[in-house]
Amino acid sequence: MYYLYIQLASGKEYIWTMTNNNDLMDLYSKRILALAADIEHTKRLDNPQSTVKKRSPMCGSMVTVDICLNENKVVDYGHEVKACALGQAAASVISKSIIGSDVDQILTAREELIDMLTKNGSSPNKPFEELEVLQPAKDFKNRHSSILLTFDAIADAINEINKPEPIKTS
Repeated sequence: MYYLYIQLASGKEYIWTMTNNNDLMDLYSKRILALAADIEHTKRLDNPQSTVKKRSPMCGSMVTVDICLNENKVVDYGHEVKACALGQAAASVISKSIIGSDVDQILTAREELIDMLTKNGSSPNKPFEELEVLQPAKDFKNRHSSILLTFDAIADAINEINKPEPIKTS
């Protein structure tokens, strides 16, 4: 059993317990754990345009996202993340880049992340390029749903906001 200790510049301290499995040790790198410990936009929004809660049946990870769009760009975002370090790392990267991103960038990054994990595709483009840190997880299919959970919730929220208005009849 190993313990990994990280102290952020903010003074927050985190300790993770690791097994002797070298593959898992490589997967849970210091960089991933540092990202997982530094998630932004953790305050839920008071008046979101959409709120979506998703749960991964594989591992039990959960995320709730609140989002506001204006002219197809994210203008406000908040989330609550209860996930493994990989899911938290993905949420961290997304949270640092989502404000100001347009819907197409977000949905494209989600598809690029899926391709990176399942088809040896390249890592997502800017502003989500830091998701490349999760590339070693491609060999751990049981971790993919947690990694994709935040993007999946955001995609559902975007679809909810952009769904066609019901046709009014008399």
